Amino acid sequence: MIDNPHGILLVTGPTGSGKTTTLYSALKQIARPELNICTIEDPIELVDPQFNQMQVQPIIDVTFASGVRTLLRQDPDIIMVGEIRDRETAEVAIQAALTGHLVLSSLHTNDAPSTITRLIDLGAQPYLIGATLLGILAQRLVRTLCPHCKQPDEVDKEAWQRLVAPAKTKVPASIYKAVGCDECRHTGYMGRIGIYEALFVDKAIRKLINTTNDLQLYHDAAEKQGMRNLRLSGAQKVANGLTTLEEIYSVVPPIKDD
Repeated sequence: MIDNPHGILLVTGPTGSGKTTTLYSALKQIARPELNICTIEDPIELVDPQFNQMQVQPIIDVTFASGVRTLLRQDPDIIMVGEIRDRETAEVAIQAALTGHLVLSSLHTNDAPSTITRLIDLGAQPYLIGATLLGILAQRLVRTLCPHCKQPDEVDKEAWQRLVAPAKTKVPASIYKAVGCDECRHTGYMGRIGIYEALFVDKAIRKLINTTNDLQLYHDAAEKQGMRNLRLSGAQKVANGLTTLEEIYSVVPPIKDD
């Protein structure tokens, strides 16, 4: 998605889920001397000489929306908007994408498909969203098991199936549990890792955006496309011995029964 010359790429998740780190990583991946990469942030969390960075200053009316308008006069190739919070910011981000710029930004939603309904609720025109949106990455951070003290554990098959439902995935032969030692300060965990779900806006999803605001239809289309949701991404990390079912449950609760 970041190889596209224009369009919008959104990273979504709650506060503290690593969205800004992902955006910076994407920008550094595509940064080249001949590219003019501009950012408008609140606040600037990482200073990088490869980027032209601007900080939001509401006291002097420098907002995300006005900042993007200012940056558009500086012949940017790529624009990173710290967060889309309102209709005005959504509209100027879309206009920037329509006029040949690659726009990266973040949004607060629970998963990737609900980002589309959020943009529509903010007041963005569906046909403009469909014309510019390249894709959405939803993410969370989960704690990883301490490699010094983690121990094999039996799999709770019921808990596993509840996590991956409605998908049917093979139950792993064994998983690991947190124990605790001096190395991890007796927490059982050391470090964090991301779990992700990526929605690519293809022809089918673009058609849905233009005709409906039904979240369930977006979910169905994304799963048909092959999107692996956050719970399945977390389950894979559990099966690989990187974290625990309890940790995934605390970050991405399973679907509740009707």
